[in-house]
Amino acid sequence: MLWLLLIAVIVLVGAFYMWMNARAERDWDNPDAGSAMVEFGRAFPDEAIRALHSTADRTAIFLRLHDGKAGFIQSHGTHYVCHVIQPGKVRVNSSETGRGLIVHFPDFAYLDNDFEFQSAGEAAEVSLWLLGSFSPKSEFEQPAAEPPHTAQATE
Repeated sequence: MLWLLLIAVIVLVGAFYMWMNARAERDWDNPDAGSAMVEFGRAFPDEAIRALHSTADRTAIFLRLHDGKAGFIQSHGTHYVCHVIQPGKVRVNSSETGRGLIVHFPDFAYLDNDFEFQSAGEAAEVSLWLLGSFSPKSEFEQPAAEPPHTAQATE
């Protein structure tokens, strides 16, 4: 009887272990953008986040901020490095795969890296954020009023 109880406990512990591993893999495949936003919000409470893209290996996240700046979060184990990047303050090149960016941070050279994304479109969008060239058109913007025309007098 004791042997049956011991075998049942071992089976239950094994099932629990397998269930927790499956859950960890599922969490790895679905990164939590909310926790990244919270970490960045703690570091820079006055910056509003408009969009974000995670790298393919999920160790770095690039953010588009409300005023044309970009943000950067990089995971270092249980710690995060968060930066606000002014437009044009980084150098960006395309990687050989076409889905990545080679980014050089002049002020933070230790962050220089080759960042691979899920698609070439994500990489292109992030490069626009970093270079300050991203300016989405709002459907609610009013066209600028034309300056008043002045008549020139002829003699």
